[in-house]
Amino acid sequence: MPRLSLEGVSKRYGATVALRRGDLDLVPGEVHVLMGSNGSGKSTLSKIIAGSVNPDGGLIKYDGSAVTIPSPQAARDLGIAVFYQELSLAAHRSVVENICLSRLGKSRGVFRNRAEMAAMAEPFIAPFQSVLGDGFGLDVPVGRLRADQRQLVEIIKTLAADPDILIFDEPTSALDRAQVDCFMAVLRELKANGKSIIFISHRMDEIFEIGDRVTIIRDGETVSTSALADTTMEAILRTMTGEEASAAATADTAVARVQSKGGPAKLKVANLVAPGVDNVSFDLAAGEIVGFGGLHGQGQSAVLRAIFGVSQFRSGDIEVGTAKLRGKSPRAAIHDGLAYVSGDRARDGVIEGRSILENTVPIYALRKRLFITSPRTLGEKAKAALEKLQTKYQSLAHPINSLSGGNQQKVIVSRWLMAPPQVMLLDDPSKGIDIASKTELFRVLRELASEGMAILLYSSEDAELLEHSDRVLVFNNGRIVRELRGDERTRYHLYQAAYEAA
Repeated sequence: MPRLSLEGVSKRYGATVALRRGDLDLVPGEVHVLMGSNGSGKSTLSKIIAGSVNPDGGLIKYDGSAVTIPSPQAARDLGIAVFYQELSLAAHRSVVENICLSRLGKSRGVFRNRAEMAAMAEPFIAPFQSVLGDGFGLDVPVGRLRADQRQLVEIIKTLAADPDILIFDEPTSALDRAQVDCFMAVLRELKANGKSIIFISHRMDEIFEIGDRVTIIRDGETVSTSALADTTMEAILRTMTGEEASAAATADTAVARVQSKGGPAKLKVANLVAPGVDNVSFDLAAGEIVGFGGLHGQGQSAVLRAIFGVSQFRSGDIEVGTAKLRGKSPRAAIHDGLAYVSGDRARDGVIEGRSILENTVPIYALRKRLFITSPRTLGEKAKAALEKLQTKYQSLAHPINSLSGGNQQKVIVSRWLMAPPQVMLLDDPSKGIDIASKTELFRVLRELASEGMAILLYSSEDAELLEHSDRVLVFNNGRIVRELRGDERTRYHLYQAAYEAA
């Protein structure tokens, strides 16, 4: 009998269907791999099991009995623990406090002395002792640890909950080979002890090394479950994408430097090294839209933020037009002709509590070095930019929060159109906006490209990326691993490149 079963589970966010039909059987003593392309629904399915997302429909059974999992605490009570890709550690608390958090209060309340917590944590730390590295200690605040050490703490914290079901979402992304080997040994022991494990990874070698079965989700639906011993990487990719490989995909097209063809180069990036970026080089031509593809979090956004000066790059050269970038800050980037639009409007875009006019004009004022100007003159220029994107608003004096998400994003794009840049950096710009707004946004972007603007586009939606990019640079682990042109711009080739590199 399966320990956990999901039958026809669904989840919708307004008009967006995140999960149409999720089916999964998880048995004791197995590592069950969950796979799907970006936005396929696998994360939603995992979050439903973890209790952090409530499904709209379907049936969940635990040991044969129907259950609901309305909260993360309810999942923990059922014996479910989750390792999330976004670490959930308390940076100012010690290693031992983080590890023991899930176990505190189970018997004698939350007050434990340090010796008790150390004794509680030690059995879970012991298997990793040889790969913890310098600077690791029970009393060290987690914020002082390296990225790989923090990831190990998150793994150990998940294990310390002593659950029957464990979900690991990209648990090895920051680990070196020795640490991965150690983790795999732990997974084998868990499996031998009858634990049930859901495993999500972009590293195909790990999937075949540790997995027993694989369930593939495509476009919000479970489409297959099979034994990993009976399948291949090519078969998995075909099922994930619903596409076949073409003859062009068989050639090795990995590149160290990507050279644009066509118009003059508007942006040249050479040997860029920055947080999350490992020796990236490429050229971008005038009138070109180049997409950044691959699995989530492989350096696409990090490159865009480093170019714009949001994060400091350690080494490398960036040229805009024929001149080197004069500084390493957003202000310098703006003056040199760069623009940056983020899909995270709350963090990087909207100026809360201010009017539509005030949200539209700041970049223009900065580039033109305006100290005193007429609001009427600024208003006319702002209206012209907003009209280009067919932005719907009542008046420029209304607060930005009075607009829909799609129209707020149009305001953010419009602020760059008042004094058009040479290069537009788009970091998932259509995230969270409606279909009509997306259509209008990409219509304008293509129009801007036809007028000679150069555009870099990262999108978390594969179809959007492939449809609107002239070529796609596939990223893995902070590097460009392949360029897709022409007929190679398909989901199959996108994921073939990403998984082969991993």
